[in-house]
Amino acid sequence: MSRRAAGLLLHPTSLPDDPGGLESSARRFFAWAETAAVSVWQILPVGPPGEGRSPYAALSAFAGEPSWFPGGPDADPEALAGFAAQHASWLDDWALFAALKESSAGLPWFAWDEGLRRRDPAALARSASALADRIVHHRSRQYAFFTRWGALRAEARDRGITILGDVPIYPALDSADVWAHQELFHLDSDGAPTKVAGVPPDYFAKTGQLWGNPLYRWDRLRETGYAWWIERLRHGLLLHDELRRDHFRGFAAYWAVPAEAETAQEGSWEPGPGLALFAAVRSALGGLPFVAEDLGLITEDVTALRKGLGLPGMRVLQFGFDGADGAHAARLLTPDTVVYTGTHDNDTSRGWFTALDPAVKARVLEQTGGTADEAAWGLMRLAYGSESALAVTPLQDVLDLGSEARMNVPGVAGGNWRWRAPADAFAPERAERLRLLAGKTGRDC
Repeated sequence: MSRRAAGLLLHPTSLPDDPGGLESSARRFFAWAETAAVSVWQILPVGPPGEGRSPYAALSAFAGEPSWFPGGPDADPEALAGFAAQHASWLDDWALFAALKESSAGLPWFAWDEGLRRRDPAALARSASALADRIVHHRSRQYAFFTRWGALRAEARDRGITILGDVPIYPALDSADVWAHQELFHLDSDGAPTKVAGVPPDYFAKTGQLWGNPLYRWDRLRETGYAWWIERLRHGLLLHDELRRDHFRGFAAYWAVPAEAETAQEGSWEPGPGLALFAAVRSALGGLPFVAEDLGLITEDVTALRKGLGLPGMRVLQFGFDGADGAHAARLLTPDTVVYTGTHDNDTSRGWFTALDPAVKARVLEQTGGTADEAAWGLMRLAYGSESALAVTPLQDVLDLGSEARMNVPGVAGGNWRWRAPADAFAPERAERLRLLAGKTGRDC
């Protein structure tokens, strides 16, 4: 992230509908992005979504969403065997988990029979035999995903487009990962969490956010040399060029909430793994190609950890107009940051601006030098002109859409993650406007 660049935030599920499917739509996007001088494509997690269709509550931290690439010829047996051997550390657990979930009408793993819930070897062997055909099916679907996604990634690279992926800090409770590695999480003997993840009261929620994910047993992860995390990040870099480390502050200290609590207000801070985890990752991977999502309540220890590791942090312009000289004010941005007009958790810039009180609206227009009718493009000009190395804009802001196009409302369970771009999203005139803005601000490399 050392070079000045422009990026676009757009999850694959939000690509415009295309008769040729997601692959065809992605290729149209690549051609448009190249013309628009957009050289970073930021996406959300690519795993099979779980509850509420959230990519941050995926059924696997390793598997891809197979419905993006349906159909196609059967995998060559030799190629499939090679793929299965290469990914055996997670693929075997995922294929059995997916088959068991099908056979149990979608019940979460902690509601399965005791033998399966506790992974009794005999019970697992019986299920693997009975569900052999479905296990092969799920392996084949992952082979198809990884093969086709790899082809898309190669095409993006050929066009000079870097894919910035996203690694949620916590897997979902109902996931193949927690089921297969129960010893690494704070669970009781029945698989129920004893304490869960969340954040204290913040910009998005007055009572905090109660995520419900099981928390890590960092002591046990440390004993393994953080092997599971290293494997997860290595795997992430097979699918992406760089990774956004979600909820970075949780690696310094995390908010732990008793499982029986009704709100996140009842939680408390506990120490995270800190430098030790990243030292192990750097040693194993040879580097740290990450962006630290350092939003929320950021204390000095979080900033020291990020800067000590040399990672760029995140800044969101929508947070920079509260009248204080906060870290998100455009004039205070530094090259070691990635600036966003808004993220997947924010309202669109048009929706956000519409809801502001008149005094803040005036402050926004004064700083952007724009008009109320073009508030989104005003924020984009501010982001592109900032000192941040990378400026990222959600496609919704390029299209100047209102709150109806919002991707996610934190703390609201239903109706999220469904936005899809219109058919004319990648119009040539929009690419030209972005290209000119990138040229004026030195982001057209």
